[in-house]
Amino acid sequence: MTDRTPLVIDTDPGIDDALAVLLALASPEVDLRLVTTVHGNVELAQVTENALRVLHLAGRSDVPVAAGARASLIHPQPERAGHVHGAAGLGGVELPPSPAAVDPRPAVVALAELLLSSPEPVTVAAIGPLTNIALLLAVSPDAAARIGRLVVMGGSAGRGGNVTAAAEFNIWSDPEAAQAVFTSGLPTVLVGLDVTLPTVLTVEGIARFAAAGPVGRSAAAILQQYVDHARDAYGTAGVVVHDALALTEAIVPGTLGTVRRDVVVDTTLGAGRGQTLVDRRSVSAAGTAVEVAEHVDPAAAVEFLVSRLARLDLA
Repeated sequence: MTDRTPLVIDTDPGIDDALAVLLALASPEVDLRLVTTVHGNVELAQVTENALRVLHLAGRSDVPVAAGARASLIHPQPERAGHVHGAAGLGGVELPPSPAAVDPRPAVVALAELLLSSPEPVTVAAIGPLTNIALLLAVSPDAAARIGRLVVMGGSAGRGGNVTAAAEFNIWSDPEAAQAVFTSGLPTVLVGLDVTLPTVLTVEGIARFAAAGPVGRSAAAILQQYVDHARDAYGTAGVVVHDALALTEAIVPGTLGTVRRDVVVDTTLGAGRGQTLVDRRSVSAAGTAVEVAEHVDPAAAVEFLVSRLARLDLA
């Protein structure tokens, strides 16, 4: 295809991050040009290794992986998420090592060079803390301005948080970075808990792509800790794959119903730290407004994910 959208994934794999990367690789609408890594679910060195191994699993070791920020802009991230994703981030599954080495360029440099050299608008899917994107805005604003669309998994407009009563994990991990991004004027879509929490991948769905072949089986194995955590913590027989829903919107724009809203982030050090304050009183015409995802068809989104993941073993 010649009309594929260039795509960068900025990520901190992470179980659902790994699924999101596999979803992108299974989707002919996009051309994954670069993966950049950021601190978040586990430490930077581990998420970078995880990204390399997930790409190798899908036979795409040719996609460069560049390591980014190892810490938040100002205040250290209070804790990682190993209790959810496993100490190494992939649910206790050890994928085969990749033959590829990490790109020698820092993530922000690699991203800036790709943006400045691309003749077409580039979609950036940021599914971890927003530290790398905030750094890009600070050190290479002309490159940041070349982002065609920034799809962010993070925040919540009306459902509260998942790591604190107020905050969603990715935004809470670096609120100052998120505030810089959401007020920058970049063409941003915010895919938050309002649409991810109703979108549940069931064990039956997981079994469908697990049956497709070795890539599907590995993806299902990575998900098992997520399934166990959801069952023990929430009593549900399925998992919310937050990042894959954001990638679905990046792959097929308009999958989610969005409304232009003004969004700011609580950067205080109190109980509200990391909360996304979304002004839902009216539609915003401001140049810094963010397209906030407020509507989803959960069944269609899950079917898209399951059917695409099954394709990886048919390629």
